[in-house]
Amino acid sequence: MMRFSNSNRHCWLPGIFSISIFIAGLRAESPLQAVPSIETILRVPASHFQRQSPEQLSVNLRRGIGPDDAATIALYSNPALRAIRDRRGLAAAQLIQAGILPNPVVSYARDFVTGGSTAGTRDGYTFSAGWELSALIPFLPKQTAARKNFQSVDLDVAWQEWQIAVNARTAVYRVLGLDAQVGRAREATSGLEHSAEAMRKAVDAHEKTVLDLSAVESASQDSRATMLGLEQEFEKQRLGLNKILGAEPEIKIELRAGMTLPTHLEPPAERELISDLESRRLDLLGLQRGYESQDATVRAAILAQFPKMSVAFTKATDTTNVQTTGFNIAVDVPIFDRNQGVIATERATRQRLRDEHNQRAFEARSDIATAIADIRSLDRQIAAAEEALPLLEKLVSSAQTAVEQRNADVLSYYTARSNLLQKRIQMIKLQEQLLEAHTALEIASGRYLPMNRALQPK
Repeated sequence: MMRFSNSNRHCWLPGIFSISIFIAGLRAESPLQAVPSIETILRVPASHFQRQSPEQLSVNLRRGIGPDDAATIALYSNPALRAIRDRRGLAAAQLIQAGILPNPVVSYARDFVTGGSTAGTRDGYTFSAGWELSALIPFLPKQTAARKNFQSVDLDVAWQEWQIAVNARTAVYRVLGLDAQVGRAREATSGLEHSAEAMRKAVDAHEKTVLDLSAVESASQDSRATMLGLEQEFEKQRLGLNKILGAEPEIKIELRAGMTLPTHLEPPAERELISDLESRRLDLLGLQRGYESQDATVRAAILAQFPKMSVAFTKATDTTNVQTTGFNIAVDVPIFDRNQGVIATERATRQRLRDEHNQRAFEARSDIATAIADIRSLDRQIAAAEEALPLLEKLVSSAQTAVEQRNADVLSYYTARSNLLQKRIQMIKLQEQLLEAHTALEIASGRYLPMNRALQPK
């Protein structure tokens, strides 16, 4: 059992909170493999991958996992996310660095009398303590830039987590769909193998012809080839599910019993998903923070045009013991370098971030429209396939009766059975494509969209 609690909330972005996770029995232990810490901070809102109350989320591995369970597990144990989260440490270090002022400069020099007319002379020295005042001018914009950059990285990490969570759910859909396809293929292959065995006995008894036996054996071989291909694809998808969950390949992850593929999904209205898109999608929010960070960086670069200036206080004595106290001011004369190259670079970077934000927002709106169109099209295709299945089943039944009454050849009967198998597999593939289109809609909209209750945790 895994339990989740939101004991520590982040105040800078509503809905994003810390989730403490304990996982037992998912990962095979190895003395050479570092065991991850029990607790980790998730940056993605729990509402993006679970419909349950955020106060407490639970995953029971003993009863098998569902799509939302897989999303939750992947957020904790996916290896790629650990490397992605390390980016926050770099951004935090940059934030610390932005708040540090330059050190003062202290110098001391001593002049030793070594020869010449040395009567009445003594060793001299020079002492100075100075500080660069110009560091204060861009100090606040640099801090703002670092703070906004940290928020941008934080949101980008949340976006990566969200994508991993949705892809983990998609992996469950694919395994579920392929499991159903393999089941259909195995059922058909088993039936054809029994029919082939019965046909061989009938041929030996001179009740059936060799042509009839060839027809059933050909159909059996075709069905077996289809089954083996589906089994290969199923194993590939099972390993893909293990990979995204961070589980070793040899671990068998059981899916929760009773899950079924939906035959119809009703997506939300396109206008509803687009209306607040830029304030909901984490990557767009991250790009907004990145733009604000870069805007502050441009301001800092402009302020850095101010000539570098340092002030130092000096105290010295010469070899005749004449003591002096004074100050020193050093100012760069901005004749050639007026920071124009840095300013142009930062402005170009700011424009690139603006254009990238606009491009991604445009693509998101287009992807939402495409996903909704795909869902509606697949709904119609599945409905048509559902209407065709009873007709094919009736055709197979009629062909079987005709063969038994010797009114039709065996080849037509097994051709009808093969068509029925292909139509059933096609139906499952369409249902799987429907789920994938639904997943594409979730990613494009940045919103969790509950669907068929059979796929939700109970």
